[in-house]
Amino acid sequence: MSIAQSILLAIVEGLTEFLPVSSTGHMIITSSIMGIADDPFTKTFTVAIQFGAIVSVVVLYWKRFFVSLEFYFKLVVAFIPAAIIGFLFNDYIDALLERVEVVAVTLIIGGVLFLFIDRIFKSTEETGESEPTYLKALNIGFFQTIAMIPGVSRSAATIIGGLTQKLNKKAAAEFSFFLAVPTMFAATAYKLLKFYLEGYQFGGDQITLLVIGNVVAFVVAMIAIKSFISFLTRHGFKWFGYYRIIAGIIILILVFSGVELSIL
Repeated sequence: MSIAQSILLAIVEGLTEFLPVSSTGHMIITSSIMGIADDPFTKTFTVAIQFGAIVSVVVLYWKRFFVSLEFYFKLVVAFIPAAIIGFLFNDYIDALLERVEVVAVTLIIGGVLFLFIDRIFKSTEETGESEPTYLKALNIGFFQTIAMIPGVSRSAATIIGGLTQKLNKKAAAEFSFFLAVPTMFAATAYKLLKFYLEGYQFGGDQITLLVIGNVVAFVVAMIAIKSFISFLTRHGFKWFGYYRIIAGIIILILVFSGVELSIL
């Protein structure tokens, strides 16, 4: 992986991680086009640079992270379903990660849903709450487990989960960002541990690429988060729906054209 490739992947990660468009699907297309999708370091890199995105959430919402313990308790409650189900069904999830067409189909299905989501939750936006209770946090956590199906998008699942729990769009999106911190931190730590347990070690150049990738992902994610909240409150989900449908169709075209695509 070159420096230019690491920067491009980090930009894709920063842009898509917190948007309801599936960062996995975008990583598939980007890394496959560059011809580095099957490299073990690439697979680790794309997860490890999530740390930069995590830090962007903490920086942007630092007051929320230093106000009360209740905030952390709710995040723990919401994180538990993904931790348990991810542990119990790890092999099945890995099997799904070999199915590129699954990403394409779920992108399209999610995109169609997004075309109607604003109408479905119109009353929720007008009367929605700004903070989840513990029970609602847990329910949002169960929605997050749906994102274990590649292409669903973790942010899409948790935002919709928040809307079903009567949160307004801004509150649902922000809680999705907050929940990403423990979820993505756990995923990053697990991927790095697995990398070492499989006998790999980072070289000096690879460490440099990881540093660059995390810095770029951090900056881009900050911009994406701030822009997303503003765009979502003004325009809703439909444009993300159109985008997901187009992305899914592109992946299917690439697959049926014989292009080798590997899920990271």
